[in-house]
Amino acid sequence: MVVSVLGISGLGVAGLGATAAASPAGAVTEVAACTTRTALAPGTTVRTTKVKGVKRSYRLHIPQGYNRSRANPLILAYHGHAENTAAFERYTGLSRLPAIVVYPTGLAGTDGTSSWQGAPYSAPKADDIAFTSAILREVRGLACVDRARTYAVGRSNGGGLVSMLTCRLPREFAAYAVVNPALYAQTWRACPSAPPASVISFHGTADPVIHYAGGVRFGSRYTGIADATQTWARRAGCVPVPITTPVNGVVVRENWPLCSSLGEEIVHYRISGGSHLWPGSAVRTSRTGPSDSISATSLIWQFFGRHPAF
Repeated sequence: MVVSVLGISGLGVAGLGATAAASPAGAVTEVAACTTRTALAPGTTVRTTKVKGVKRSYRLHIPQGYNRSRANPLILAYHGHAENTAAFERYTGLSRLPAIVVYPTGLAGTDGTSSWQGAPYSAPKADDIAFTSAILREVRGLACVDRARTYAVGRSNGGGLVSMLTCRLPREFAAYAVVNPALYAQTWRACPSAPPASVISFHGTADPVIHYAGGVRFGSRYTGIADATQTWARRAGCVPVPITTPVNGVVVRENWPLCSSLGEEIVHYRISGGSHLWPGSAVRTSRTGPSDSISATSLIWQFFGRHPAF
């Protein structure tokens, strides 16, 4: 059973539709400057581009009811290490949201599986910051996108890249979401001078892949999520101690709402006994584990709705 949190429904299509209708992020916006003439049919297609001579690809999902004369929210969603975009689209359920969603594909890393920049196994030719910039440029040219409601989501290695985006492309996104993020040292290199950002995160305390408290993997140390959230909170000038609220018997919500940077917010969901999974996955019908007691997709959508760019 997926527990309703602060009025958010579970992962069903009807539930997400109700959430979107009440959420500012779910509403399209009239923008006179959106003059795109490209006719885009609802559904998912695969597109390719070249970044510094390297062929890259991404899945582009256009939602039902898309209107090219209205500005729509845009989400860039980055899969985990060794995953593929089709599976990521399916199990997150992000394409059920009333938003344009892009699923970039990572390059084959040193272990031969898909990966993102910033990890010890990343492809030597990977420039995923430039790839992200290329996607934003292309999709904004194709579709009517609301630049004030452009967001980034990532899981595991993809979550590490999203954390890097908060430092490297801070003007391009209004808010960020990370699930079980793999936060290696390269993630933080550009962060000391980066502006504050609104970030929501999820992590299970029993994650056997990326440990909650941090650790070493592939010979490189990664940061624990508690240290990461404190880093994001310091950047936003938030009070050092979060407000802690039990959500259910296994999930605690930590919120840093009082920040000197107006409008920024840091939120973390700590899942006791949770594993290396997307909470409330759309493809797991037997919802009995701790990670399935909440819906990351619904909670992320609500968070994004509170954080358009100013």
